[in-house]
Amino acid sequence: MGTASGDDGRHMTHHGAAERVNLSARRPFSVALRAGLAETFFPDDPFRGFGALPPKARAWGALKYFVPALEWVPQYGLDKLKYDLLAGVTIASLAIPQGISYARLANLPPITGLYSSFVPPLLYAVFGSSNNLAVGTVAAASLLLAAIIEDEVLPEDDPERYLQLFYTSAFFTGIFQTALGVFRLGLIVDFLSRSTITGFMGGTAMIIIMQQLKGLLGMKHFTPKTDLVSVVGSVFHYRHEWKWQSAILGICFILFLLSSKHLRKKMPHLFWVSAIAPFMVVVIGGVFAFLVKGDEHGIPIVGDLKKGINPISISQMKFDSKNAGIALKAGLLSGILALAEGIAVGRSLAMIKNEQIDGNKEMIAFGMMNIVGSFTSCYLTTGPFSKSAVNFDAGCKTPMSNVVMSVCILLVLLFLAPLFKYTPLVALSSIIVVAMIGLIKVKEFAHLYKIDKFDFVICMVAFVGVVFFTMVIGLSASVGLSVLRALLYVARPATFKLGSIAGTEIFRDVKQYPNAKSVPNILVLQLGSPIYFVNAGYLRERILRWVEDEENICKAHGQDLQYLILDLGGVTSVDNTGNGMLVEIHKSLDRKGIRIALTNPRLQVTEKLMLSGYIKDTIGEESVFLTVKDAITSCRYALQRSTSKEGGSEV
Repeated sequence: MGTASGDDGRHMTHHGAAERVNLSARRPFSVALRAGLAETFFPDDPFRGFGALPPKARAWGALKYFVPALEWVPQYGLDKLKYDLLAGVTIASLAIPQGISYARLANLPPITGLYSSFVPPLLYAVFGSSNNLAVGTVAAASLLLAAIIEDEVLPEDDPERYLQLFYTSAFFTGIFQTALGVFRLGLIVDFLSRSTITGFMGGTAMIIIMQQLKGLLGMKHFTPKTDLVSVVGSVFHYRHEWKWQSAILGICFILFLLSSKHLRKKMPHLFWVSAIAPFMVVVIGGVFAFLVKGDEHGIPIVGDLKKGINPISISQMKFDSKNAGIALKAGLLSGILALAEGIAVGRSLAMIKNEQIDGNKEMIAFGMMNIVGSFTSCYLTTGPFSKSAVNFDAGCKTPMSNVVMSVCILLVLLFLAPLFKYTPLVALSSIIVVAMIGLIKVKEFAHLYKIDKFDFVICMVAFVGVVFFTMVIGLSASVGLSVLRALLYVARPATFKLGSIAGTEIFRDVKQYPNAKSVPNILVLQLGSPIYFVNAGYLRERILRWVEDEENICKAHGQDLQYLILDLGGVTSVDNTGNGMLVEIHKSLDRKGIRIALTNPRLQVTEKLMLSGYIKDTIGEESVFLTVKDAITSCRYALQRSTSKEGGSEV
C-alpha cells in the first residue's frame, strides 16, 4: 500500500541513538510450538538443568521428581522424628472420629472411614510434595459422592452395590487425578475459582449441618435428598421419631467442641486440646452409651466394627455399562473438588513456612493414593483443611507425620476397632456440625461483596445452588458463570487512552491519572490483551470510537488528529483475524489522513505482523518504536517538517 512508502511531509523516522525494535527476529515453527507448549504445561520448568547431567544422574533426578520421598528420606533424622511423631499421633486422634463420621455422612459402613485413613496416607508420604498436608476423607466430597450415587442406588436397597460404586468411583478419581498430574493439566482445576470454592464449601457445610439433625434428634428415617427444603420437610415429617435424649447429649457435645475451639483461639499453644476434643467426644460418648445402654434409651449407636486391616476390594469394582457411567460421573466431579481443596490447603500452609509445593506432583500423589485406596476398601481421600491445620500447628516437619498417623490407625484396626461400636451417632453428628461451622465463611462473603461484586455473585450462585437445589447444580452454575466472566474479559478487553505525566517520560491512563496530559494531534492507546477472533471486532469498533472522540476534541481546539499510536506491550499474540482488523483500521484512518504507529510489540506479535506484511507493506518499519516517547518524538518531528514544508510552499 502506498501509505507506507509515500511521503506527505508526515513520514515518521527514528532519530538519534534510540534503539530500534528488532523486526528481524524469527523462530522456526517447531521452536515456537515447543516454547508455547512448555509455557502452557511446564510453567515451573521442573527439569531445568537436567540437560547438563549424565544419563544416570538425569534418570535419578527424574525419579526423585516423581517420588519426592527420595529427596527427604535420606536426610531424615531424629531431630525431625520427634516433631512428626507428635503431629502424627495428634492427627490420628482426629482421624478416628472424622473417619467414622464422614463415612456415616456418605452412608457407608463406619469402618470404611478408618480403612481410608490407613492406606492413602502411606501413599501420600511417598508421592506427596507437601510437608504439612494430612490425608483423609472430607465432608464435602463424601456428601457429593453420596448425592450422585444415590441417584442410581440407595444404600438401604442394595448396600453391596452402593459400596462397590464408591470403590469404583475412587478408582476413576485416581486415574483422572494421576492423568492430570502426568500430562501437566492442572489448569483444569484452575476453573474452580476461590469464589466458587468458598460458596460451594459454605453451601455444602450448611446442608451437611442440616442433615446432622437426623443424628442429633436420634431419627431413623430421613430424605436422601440434600436440598434445604427436602431436609427441613423430612425433619418435621418424621418428628414422631425425635429423641430428646439424643438432642440433650448432642447439645452438650457441641458446646464442649465449640469451647475447645474457643480455647485454641485464646491460647494457641493449647492447640492439642482442640485437636483431641473430637476423640474425647467419641470416647466419653461411647462410655456413656455403654453404661446407660443408650441404644435402648433413645441414643442410637454406631454398631459393630470389624477388627482387621483393609480387605482387598479389586474384585468388587464394577465396570459394566450399568455401573460405569454413574461411577465415572461421581469420580470426576468429586475428583476435581478434592484436588482443588487439597492443593489449595497445601499451598496456603506452604506459604506460611515459605515453602513450595508442586501442584502436578500433588495430583499424582492424590491419584496414586485413590487408585491404591480403591483396591483396599477405601473411598475418596484428599488433604482436608481441618486435619492439615492441626498437623501444621503440631509442628510437623515432613510427610512422615502421615506415616505415624497410618500406624496409629493400623493399631486401632487390629486391636481397638470393636470398642468404637458404642459410639453414639449423636457424637458423630456433633463432630461434623462443629467442623462444618468453620466452613461457612461469612467474613469472606462480606469481603467479596466489598472488593468485587461479580465474584460475590459467583460465590452466592454456588452457595444458593447447593443449598436449594443440588451440589452438582450449584457447582456447575458457579463454574459456568466464572468461565463466562473469563470469556467476557477475553471478548471485551480494556483499552486505555494514555497521557503524559508532567515532568516525566511516563505515559499512563488518563482516567486513572486525571492530570496526565494528552499530546496535541496525537492519540495514544494501550491495548492490554491478545488480539483474537473473539475480540477483533470489538477492538476495531472501540479504537475507531476513541479516534472519533479524539477528533472532536482536536476540532474544538482548532487542530486535526494526525497520528494514532498503539502501545502493544500488553498484547501477547495476534491471530489472522486480529491482523485483518489492524489492516481495516489502517484503511479507515488512512482515508482520514491519520497515520498509525506501534510501540513495544512482543516477539510473537512482530513475527505475525512481519510475515503478514502489515508492518513492512502497510504501515512501514519506520512506524514501529520501542517506547511511546520515541513514537511521539518521531511524530512531532514529522509534524514540524510538514509545517515547515507548508510554510515554504506559501513563501
